[in-house]
Amino acid sequence: MSDFFQLYGDKLLRSILVHLGYVLVSVSIGFIIALFLGILLSRLPKISKFVIPVLSVVQTIPGIVFIGILFLYIGMVPATVLIALSVYAVFPVLKNTYTGLLGVSEQYKEAARGCGMSPLQVLLRVELPMALPSIIGGLRMSTIYIVSWAVLASMIGQGGLGDFIYIGVSTNNNTLIIAGAIPAAILAVGLGLLIDYLQKKAVPKGLRGSEK
Repeated sequence: MSDFFQLYGDKLLRSILVHLGYVLVSVSIGFIIALFLGILLSRLPKISKFVIPVLSVVQTIPGIVFIGILFLYIGMVPATVLIALSVYAVFPVLKNTYTGLLGVSEQYKEAARGCGMSPLQVLLRVELPMALPSIIGGLRMSTIYIVSWAVLASMIGQGGLGDFIYIGVSTNNNTLIIAGAIPAAILAVGLGLLIDYLQKKAVPKGLRGSEK
């Protein structure tokens, strides 16, 4: 084991940091886009009936295919990976944002409007806080997915933990496969727990009783 860390310790640390960077940047971009689209589609239910199914189909395109297509047009650069991962990060948050906003009871919105709130104030002070458990649930799902999909960065030479997994598979080296898989699993669990903690802090106390 000590020999392994002497040979690969620095590379493993760099790979973990690169992998984490891909996840944090792409999930952040995807979250912002998804939150905006989720709010927009919740106001346009007729359009959402067509848009959401189309986006769900896009989500089923294999990541290796999507990154390969982007590689043809953008090249072997980190932006190729970030764009692909950001697109995949959108749908879970979008779907949960849309569902959460539609699930807010009309009586609460009517009461807010009766207190003189503008539509924007109703959204920010009533709808989003009440939909927050669902939104953060989508963020958690998206983050865990992206941790696993980020291994695809290695296929175009952009690093990450996928380097160890792909080299290990090609050389039949189980140690390298485990060296890439275990840190990825730890990242997924760790980020999931972090989001759970943030959810407990962010969700209003009055809504915590509805959490599972």
